[in-house]
Amino acid sequence: MTASTVTPPSEMSDEDKLALAREMFHAWDTKDWEGVIDLFADDGVLHSVMQEPLVGRDVVGERIRALGAITERITLRILAIGIIDGKVFVQRVDDFDTVTGSHGEVPVVGILSIAGGRVTEWLEYYDRPSLLVGMGVDAPAH
Repeated sequence: MTASTVTPPSEMSDEDKLALAREMFHAWDTKDWEGVIDLFADDGVLHSVMQEPLVGRDVVGERIRALGAITERITLRILAIGIIDGKVFVQRVDDFDTVTGSHGEVPVVGILSIAGGRVTEWLEYYDRPSLLVGMGVDAPAH
């Protein structure tokens, strides 16, 4: 075995990355917001691609706590999950109820970069107007 084929000890296996992603999704499902936040790297990024990225665990934490405060229930229904080029790709439907009684189901594709046992970047692709309608907020016209 050559040096170029040896995996450095700091690298996570694909199985480890999938396990961490599933741990993250479970934290969402159980509304363990501090658990969600803790799974981000100190300089981790949460980027809903139609908005500016949130950089740093503290900033990400503010957004997560704000979402948690208005969410009565949430289930991330995983439709497909796998590793492509070292990143976790997940197709899911976010099914949620808000504290004001609104209900939403939003199809999402997420891409998670994971290293050192933490999420370093989480990209989210979804239709923002559908999310806002589900949250009971008037969505802007397309």
